[in-house]
Amino acid sequence: MTRSVAGLISLIALAIATPSFAQPAPAPLPVMPPSLPPSHVVNLMTNDGSAALGAQWRVTDVRIVEVPAAINKERYKTTYQIEPRAMPADFDDSKWEKVEAKDLGARRSAGLTAFMWFRALITMPARIGNVDLSKPAQAVFNVLVDDYGEVWVNGEMPRRSGYPSPATIQGLNMPNRVVLGREVKAGDKFQLAVFAANGPLSAPNGSIWFRSAAVEFYQ
Repeated sequence: MTRSVAGLISLIALAIATPSFAQPAPAPLPVMPPSLPPSHVVNLMTNDGSAALGAQWRVTDVRIVEVPAAINKERYKTTYQIEPRAMPADFDDSKWEKVEAKDLGARRSAGLTAFMWFRALITMPARIGNVDLSKPAQAVFNVLVDDYGEVWVNGEMPRRSGYPSPATIQGLNMPNRVVLGREVKAGDKFQLAVFAANGPLSAPNGSIWFRSAAVEFYQ
């Protein structure tokens, strides 16, 4: 057996013996929202506003559970994860508590270290206010969570390390303004999943609630 053939066999054996781990798909890059006044704003914290986009809000508490260590296993046996992991667009939230839009501002959680999920599916109508969605328009989801928020849209949280990323935590009681699409049209659907956290994380105080939530349209 030649040395090259022996080397090839060794590489094949190593590949078979070494488990492969699928790498997650890279997150989409963030798109910065416009700073101009919107053409129209839909207030999602009113029943009429959420109904205009077909939104039924649902909410659930988040648990912190112990799971096997993911890395540094020579030092750690376990680590921690959140449940449920409600980021995917097709996540089944049908058993979660329904919340009327007007009650999104109600104080929730038991305080201290606490997290919650808020989810709603919105559908773009043919027309909203003075915006005719037979023509492309830009839509921005603007939510202000007390105290921190992360926003997933259709199962993705656009982000890039070292760059402004509106879907990620913006600061204590700061809004997340996430571009849903630059050219949305009638019938487009967007699954919103807002991960809400009590803060500051090292010294949490108070409760979890929405201070504001809206969809801004630009045309």
